[in-house]
Amino acid sequence: MSHTVSLPKPSSSVVDSPQRRILLLLLLILPWPKLVMTSSAFTVALRRRGDRVSANNICQCSEKPDGRLTVRCSGLRLAQVPVGLSNLTMRLFLDKNLLSSLPADSFSDLLLLDELDLSHNQLSSLEAGCFRGLASSLRFLDLSSNRLSTLDPAALGGLRAHTNLTHNPWHCDCRMQLSTPQLDLDPSSLSEVVCQTSDLPNLGAAGRPLVLLVEDWDLCLSVRRATDVVMLVTMFLWFSAVISYLVYYIRQNQEDARRHMEYLKALQGRQV
Repeated sequence: MSHTVSLPKPSSSVVDSPQRRILLLLLLILPWPKLVMTSSAFTVALRRRGDRVSANNICQCSEKPDGRLTVRCSGLRLAQVPVGLSNLTMRLFLDKNLLSSLPADSFSDLLLLDELDLSHNQLSSLEAGCFRGLASSLRFLDLSSNRLSTLDPAALGGLRAHTNLTHNPWHCDCRMQLSTPQLDLDPSSLSEVVCQTSDLPNLGAAGRPLVLLVEDWDLCLSVRRATDVVMLVTMFLWFSAVISYLVYYIRQNQEDARRHMEYLKALQGRQV
């Protein structure tokens, strides 16, 4: 004789318990680890919050037999240079991102860095010391297709790298004239380093290649003239102040001498 044993059905209170609801809610809200590591949406979220992204999570690395690394962080919509870059990095590709500026010491730990690609970003400023530590190692620097208008010598920090400066809205001034000799510009691209604006607007400088403009004009001449004028005005004011003091001093002594003579005459008159 067989017996059928019926199991009790779980009550609705067990199925819909608060603990189970909380567990299901957490499973729906919490992100999966793999999505955090690889999703471009994660990178965009970090960019919007301004957080620094770890290069170990998002960049592709390839190692040479000597242990040096080539790191590619291209096209990741990064707004800042990622952290955690290995000091064995020899080639670093940060092209096609959203970098708008380079703060000081952005690459100071990468003492072996030989090639740096920053092309196709939104760079509009390079802070002083942004390439600090790279003067002795960096040989190739790509700053093309950005929004750079000025090139401050303090930002270069003594770099002697083979540099691409094409496709930027350059304002050609004295700083540009002093900075470009530090760099080994590609001769084939010199004609594409064009002055969109300049300190010589009335001489047809806008739209001319920088190399031709520097050959024809001294962009630092106006700065030197302004400095000379300031020095002349300062010296004139200083001499004027000295002469005014001397005139005042002489007149004051003459007045004191006159009063002293009148006093002596008065004494002699009383004695008589």
